[in-house]
Amino acid sequence: MIGKWTTGAMLALAPALAGASRYNLQDPNSALGQDIYDLHHLILWVCVVIFVGVFGFMFYAILKHRKSAGHPAAHFHENTTVEVIWTVIPFVILIGIAVPATRTLVHQRDTSAADLTIKVTGYQWKWGYDYLKGDGEGISFFSTLATPREQIDGTAPKGENYLLEVDQPVVVPVGKKVRLVITAADVLHAWWVPSLAAKQDAIPGFVRDTWFKAEREGLYRGQCAELCGKEHGFMPIVVNVLSAEKYAAWVNERKQKPAAAAEDANKQWTLAELSARGRKVFAENCVACHQGDGMGIPGSFPALNGSKVVTGSKQAQIATVLHGVVRDGKVTLMQPFRQLSDVDLAAVLTYTRNSWNNLGGEAVMPAEVAAARSSSPQALHGERASALRIAASALHAAAPAGHAGAAR
Repeated sequence: MIGKWTTGAMLALAPALAGASRYNLQDPNSALGQDIYDLHHLILWVCVVIFVGVFGFMFYAILKHRKSAGHPAAHFHENTTVEVIWTVIPFVILIGIAVPATRTLVHQRDTSAADLTIKVTGYQWKWGYDYLKGDGEGISFFSTLATPREQIDGTAPKGENYLLEVDQPVVVPVGKKVRLVITAADVLHAWWVPSLAAKQDAIPGFVRDTWFKAEREGLYRGQCAELCGKEHGFMPIVVNVLSAEKYAAWVNERKQKPAAAAEDANKQWTLAELSARGRKVFAENCVACHQGDGMGIPGSFPALNGSKVVTGSKQAQIATVLHGVVRDGKVTLMQPFRQLSDVDLAAVLTYTRNSWNNLGGEAVMPAEVAAARSSSPQALHGERASALRIAASALHAAAPAGHAGAAR
């Protein structure tokens, strides 16, 4: 009878419970995640009991001892018994919370005996991954937002995983302890995947670490959790947890890519091929700042349409993209893009030199980018200085009048 009543009650409450789950923590996919989930609920119920007890007693005292009910005012100064009680009870509660919380925290910080180590680097605005130890050692790639720009601009219907999809997810094997060594290349970021109980700040110049062990295969999504600039909401994280066999196949496939990339770099590309590829690279790395029409954002990001940097010397433009821009001794938002391959850099440079009103008709070849990377320090310094002067001039011209006056 009791079992039937319980089942009926649960069925009746099912819609309410389903609605409440939308506001709860994500279902954990690891033992550590389950510990955090259970600790959260334990402390939540402790708080509920304290809330009910304190406010229940307070309202009881107000109602039963009010003047309108004829209760005379009490005059007392202190009560040793009461003071001991309200000291001992909170102490016991705190100890009861501290023991499981400390156990979970120690477990969370134990990154030893990892099966796989991955370095995570936060950039404005994407993530870089380098597999340092374990199966997959030597694999490196960048993970950027894959949500189509049309959805972001509101000209197309939003997908199921809007702003939570990437071109290349992190791939890990199920049941293996994965250590993440986390840092940042520019500003503060934070790597956060709730269902894996992994969250750690990425700080420029510092290395922090955390870990997770996924218990089930599947895709698990997260986001940067530290305000890092105008595209903060556009650098999601996706972790693809595979079986041991599928992970081994992925590693084998990824390790074959460098050879193919080297072949591409030596290929003689046409202007049309580079421009087509460059459009995609531009959409993934440049459009947020310089905009789809190449006009930039006045006062923040200079226009590429008609830019002296883009329409001028190829070597100067290559140096600008490889080394970034420094103005008045300070690093600007134009960061170095050395992490992109020679082919991708050549493609995006070709695209910018042959788009909008920039119709120069000349292509930048991957071999030219490769040569710039390997140039002597003196040659690099000369090209970079030239590029910085031109780029700084463009940035200065893009600034509002007030900022320009301040710069002078």
